[in-house]
Amino acid sequence: MTSKATSIDIAYRAGVSQSTVSRALRNSPLVNLETRQRIQVIAKELNYKVDKNASNLRMQNSQTIALLICEDPTNDDSMINPFFLSMLGSITRATAQQGYDLLVSFQQLSSDWHADYEDSNKADGIILLGYGDYVDYAHKLDKLIEQSTHFVIWGAEHNNKAVLSIGCDNHQGGFIATEHLLKLGRKQIAFLGDSSSRSPEFRDRYLGHIDALIKLAINVDKQLQYDAINTEASGYEAANELLDKGVAFDAIFTASDLIAIGAIRALKQRGVLVPEQVAVVGYDDIPIASFANPALTTVKQDTRFAGEILVESVLKLIRGQEVSPRLIQTNLVIRHSCGATTDNS
Repeated sequence: MTSKATSIDIAYRAGVSQSTVSRALRNSPLVNLETRQRIQVIAKELNYKVDKNASNLRMQNSQTIALLICEDPTNDDSMINPFFLSMLGSITRATAQQGYDLLVSFQQLSSDWHADYEDSNKADGIILLGYGDYVDYAHKLDKLIEQSTHFVIWGAEHNNKAVLSIGCDNHQGGFIATEHLLKLGRKQIAFLGDSSSRSPEFRDRYLGHIDALIKLAINVDKQLQYDAINTEASGYEAANELLDKGVAFDAIFTASDLIAIGAIRALKQRGVLVPEQVAVVGYDDIPIASFANPALTTVKQDTRFAGEILVESVLKLIRGQEVSPRLIQTNLVIRHSCGATTDNS
């Protein structure tokens, strides 16, 4: 008796993964047309038949999108990056406008958040927010891909081209922040934030900062970069380390508003005047930025538009439509931490 062909047999013949076979047989746009056609020809040659019961079960629609938010260290009990609170509101509105429900789940980075939401019919697709360290979560994204899950992540463009990412242009944001400080006559600009590949969004902000310095022929002093995670406490600590080192600086660009607020507190405690002696620029434009003392100049990310694009993109994946990674432009909100006399927010 001849055994029935399986997707594993097709994968072996085609030289691709089993998950790629599954996507190709569903005409997923995540597989390029040439590979799709080659896999479909092999399936026909092997007389491969899709399990209709399994297929029908998988194609059930829950009319629900899952939003998974990773818990972050915070000063309160929320454990939510305040930037994502405004993003949550925009995603909720955009989901409702599309006739879908939103399932919100808060996850610890160490938890099993890559569990299959689709096969259990909890949701038709997933949006991921705030998964921080790329090295720690990359293997979980691989698992989602293997499961042919429809998902989109908020953040920098991913190394794995099978991962759909939507994010702001962090390089552009870093560039305009530093360019503004340079135009104010600040020449010794410190950067507080992780510049490694483990934090691709912070890294891109740092690279934009460096490119602005290079464009205006300003020497890049590596002593002016200090790692900091996205908390006020980390910004406070990094600024104190910078002050203790005794290296001269007249401005600070931080990878987030929370880091900036912590840095300003450290400067003020050490008797450094902001912005008279040191100008400060943050990133995100979270609500507290305009209420800080002094009010914080910052790079604004358009959370309303971002939420709409995230929902639109995951729905396109669900419907098998073509969709590509996207970068959203940022703009600078100028306030008193750089010496502005008025707030342009």
